[in-house]
Amino acid sequence: MRLISPASCLVHVLAFLGLGVLVAGLGSQCSAPVTSGTASPSAPFWLEQIQHQGSAPFNSDPSGYKVFRNVKACSPHVIQDYGAKGDGVTDDTAAINAAISSGNRCGSGCGQSSVSPAVVYFPQGTYLVSNPIISYYYTQLIGDAKHLPTLVASPTFQGIAVIDADPGWYINQNNFYHSIRNFKIDVSRMPTGASATGIHWQVSQATSLINIVFQMSTTPGNAHQGIWMENGSGGFMGDLVFNGGKFGMWVGNQQFTVRNITVNNADTAVYGLWNWGWTFQGVTINDCQVGFDLATGSTTQDNQGVGGEAIIDAVVTNTPIFVRNSQPSNGVLHGSLVLNNIRLNNVPTAVGVANGAVLLSGGTTTINSWAQGNVYTGTNPNGRFIQSNIGAINKAGSILDSAGRVFGKTHPQYVDYAPDQFISVKSQGAKGDGQTDDTAAIQAVFDKFAGCKIIFFDAGQYIVTNTITIPAGAQVVGEAWSTILGTGNAFFDYNNPRPVIRAGTSGSQGVLEITDMIFSTRGPTAGAIVLEWNVHDPAGQQGAAGTWDTHIILGGKAGTNLQANNCPTSGAGGNNCFAAFLAVHLTPSSSAYLEGLWVWTADHDLDQGPQVNIYTGRGIMSESQGPVWLIGTASEHNIIYQYYLVNAQNHYLGLIQTETPYFQPNPVPPAPFIPNSAYKDPSLGPGAAWALTVSNSQNILVFGAGLYSFFQNYGQACLDTFNCQQQIVNIDSGSTIQIYSLSTVASQYQISVNGQGIVPNSANRNGFAQTVTAWTRS
Repeated sequence: MRLISPASCLVHVLAFLGLGVLVAGLGSQCSAPVTSGTASPSAPFWLEQIQHQGSAPFNSDPSGYKVFRNVKACSPHVIQDYGAKGDGVTDDTAAINAAISSGNRCGSGCGQSSVSPAVVYFPQGTYLVSNPIISYYYTQLIGDAKHLPTLVASPTFQGIAVIDADPGWYINQNNFYHSIRNFKIDVSRMPTGASATGIHWQVSQATSLINIVFQMSTTPGNAHQGIWMENGSGGFMGDLVFNGGKFGMWVGNQQFTVRNITVNNADTAVYGLWNWGWTFQGVTINDCQVGFDLATGSTTQDNQGVGGEAIIDAVVTNTPIFVRNSQPSNGVLHGSLVLNNIRLNNVPTAVGVANGAVLLSGGTTTINSWAQGNVYTGTNPNGRFIQSNIGAINKAGSILDSAGRVFGKTHPQYVDYAPDQFISVKSQGAKGDGQTDDTAAIQAVFDKFAGCKIIFFDAGQYIVTNTITIPAGAQVVGEAWSTILGTGNAFFDYNNPRPVIRAGTSGSQGVLEITDMIFSTRGPTAGAIVLEWNVHDPAGQQGAAGTWDTHIILGGKAGTNLQANNCPTSGAGGNNCFAAFLAVHLTPSSSAYLEGLWVWTADHDLDQGPQVNIYTGRGIMSESQGPVWLIGTASEHNIIYQYYLVNAQNHYLGLIQTETPYFQPNPVPPAPFIPNSAYKDPSLGPGAAWALTVSNSQNILVFGAGLYSFFQNYGQACLDTFNCQQQIVNIDSGSTIQIYSLSTVASQYQISVNGQGIVPNSANRNGFAQTVTAWTRS
């Protein structure tokens, strides 16, 4: 007879009651799983109350530098008082900016740096500002998630935006590590004719906007806007609400993923100035004049318009025009557009041209699938330009929510949880000082408390010399991207790779949530699998196993031993510059919801500046049977591939972004690695990594992709001929996959089948990038 423990009985009861299953076995110090928060409704957000022990060990003043800053300093654990009042009367601009900038952080003249991270916390209140709040590099601005603080622009506000992520200090495509969450931003007191802006967001990867409400004037003809973005290379944003304004969002950026936005009573919900490809997932537009107003028709590198817009799962109500192109296409590609599952309520024009033709009539109806651009099928190299309905976009049922929309899940913040429901790894003996081996201390925290405490990684750099297993049931929260670095003999041999982080054991099921962490290595670590993902979410709990604002960063920053001084572009660093065998492995029995994940093998040094030669064999490999959601993810500069789906099923990818290693074809891949049949390494394209390669995989939907090749052996003359590599996407004949809104840069063939180039970029020039609107098997 098999005896069942009391903890296991409780888990089964909770599952029966629909209260959620964390884990089938709890940590040794647990008596019951944590399933809900215990904080009173009036209590502040837990982040305000917990003890803050975060550190920046590679900062020039590691003992004196403060990572966590409370702008009011009302927490008993905060020493320094920055003096913000949050009373809606006092001008808090100087106090807030002092909280952000103190400690000789990376501001004007810095460019970029990894050694001065900060969390700047705003308690409940109304903060009056008269000039921009400057979001420094490597900063998280976090408001009380239970009682959103309000940032109010004074009537005499002067400056570009209430929050400015780049006052001209940073290179736009390298402006990494910014996150803003949990705010109301109110510019409605400013004159209606002023270009009052909530956030200036010229940013790149590892950036996010989450849970923000923008309040603008509702006076007709006002000039207010929620987000203004003129450049960059992002990025993810989601769970945003825009009320009023001339524009909800005014945006131009290489690529971005936007999930779950609502725009009410704006003149234009989204104005697109330029891009290579954006994906919007889950859009609600109410009582606007135009939904998406797109600057199209510019198809040269010097005059880039909106190259690719992909919109899935939208509801638009009482809005005369849903999508408006600025110029007619005249029968050829002048900006790509894909629409799927768009419900219109009293929207007379679904797609039109400014002062011109109606391309698709609206009304009260649902657009199943519609496209504008060049579409391709199978192995036919000849595409055709369309502005018409297309065949149904097939999606695996397991990736859809109960309403038939692609599932999405907001960044977990444990809003209703109390401080005593968290356990700090530093309080349990981990040092996070970038020197001490924290392997045993970290593993002990998971072994003791997984499933009954939320595991809090105080800001720091945690060295581990063996695999850390995070069991199913664990919930992990970092602080300013707390970093775990694998190093040592365990991760040295690429013939015997092993994981640094093992998320769940093989076949395990349960909740496993990881937020605001970085997983990395200290080289040489040629045998490191940085993140092996084994856990599957429990039945009925979509997205229970996933990561949010969590990244795999390999080299190019202090503490990695993979910097410009030891891994120069000459290749002189040799074997000392191996960063990892494989960045992320989704194993066959896993499911995964990965939002905002950036897998970056560094192309340059954040602290020393120059470009670097660093070697990671493989990017993201998925053998998962699903469901898998890769939402706003990127994988860059890995040797053999950036994304590889093999024997996988039931995946949604939107938008994915890649870059080919700048040094290829010197050496020619797989060098300096060797093929490994145990990891089913794919056949290689000539001279360069695959951005995406798919083998024997079923029910795969790619809804937005930006796949780029900018260099050959650090030279860029190849851009002039649109030929920095020959092939970039490969699909085998046994896979069922659909690809929409694919933009590539300088790959001679944009899509290959069974290793043979099919779709030439010469037919799809669309500004700097080249765009395939749709590719389907038939």
